[in-house]
Amino acid sequence: MNRLSETFKRLAEAKESALVGFVTAGDPDIDTSLKIIDAMCRNGLDILEIGVPFSDPSADGPVIQRSSTRALKHQVSLATVMAMIERIRRTTSIPIIIFSYYNPILAYGLDRFQPDAIAAGADGVLVVDLPMEESGELTSRWENPDFSFINLVAPTTPKARMAKIAALSSGFLYLVSKTGVTGSDGLDTSEIAGQMEILRSVTDLPVCVGFGISTSEDVATVAAMADGVVIGSAFERLIEENLENPELVSLMGEQTARYKKETKQ
Repeated sequence: MNRLSETFKRLAEAKESALVGFVTAGDPDIDTSLKIIDAMCRNGLDILEIGVPFSDPSADGPVIQRSSTRALKHQVSLATVMAMIERIRRTTSIPIIIFSYYNPILAYGLDRFQPDAIAAGADGVLVVDLPMEESGELTSRWENPDFSFINLVAPTTPKARMAKIAALSSGFLYLVSKTGVTGSDGLDTSEIAGQMEILRSVTDLPVCVGFGISTSEDVATVAAMADGVVIGSAFERLIEENLENPELVSLMGEQTARYKKETKQ
C-alpha cells in the first residue's frame, strides 16, 4: 500500500476528509516556499500538491497565474521542483503530488520524469492539460505502478467518460467543483453532490473536490461529501497578501490548521 492509499484509509477510519493543499513551488521564493510547506505539513496538511510554475497556466485564475509569475522570476523549473521535493521529503511523510502542465514534463523528458520524481519522494502527478486520449504517451513509459496518475473530472463530464477517466487513474480523482478557472467564487453543493453520486457508481477511487473552496464553511461542506478537499487559490491569495509580512510562514500554518479542523466529521 502506497502513501496515498494509506492516507485515505487512515482518514476514512478516523471519519476525516483529506486536506489537500496546493502551493506553487518557489512562490514567493524557494527558501520561503520550503518554509511555508513545512509549516503547512506541521499544521495538519494531509496531502501536498506542489505546482510547477508555468508561463501559460490556462486552467488557473489570476491568483495562481501571478504566483507562477513570481516563481518564474527565480527560474523555478520542474528540475527545481524535484530538488524541493527531495528536501521536503526529509521532514514529512505525507503524500506529495506534482501538479503540472504537460509542457514542463515534455521539456524535462518523458522517460526521466517518473524515475526522477520517485527518487525525489513524489507519490504521483496531476497533469492539468493532458487529455485522457493522449495520456498513454506519458504513462506507457512508467515502470512503477505505485506512482499515481491523478486525473481531473469536470462537472460537464458525461458518466461514460467519467468511467473511462477513472479506469486510467490511480491514487484519487480530482472533481472540479465548477466550470471555469481556479479561484472562482461560489459553490453549488447540489451539483457537487450529484457529481459525487455518479463518480461513486463508476469507481472505488477516493474523490477529492477542488476549485472555488476558500472559507472554513466551504471546507466543512465539501468534507461531508468527499474524500478530500483541495485548496489552492485561497492559500496563494494569503501568500500574495503577505509578501512583505515577516509572519507569512506562521499565517500559512495557522490557516492550514483552521482548514484541517473543518475536515473532521
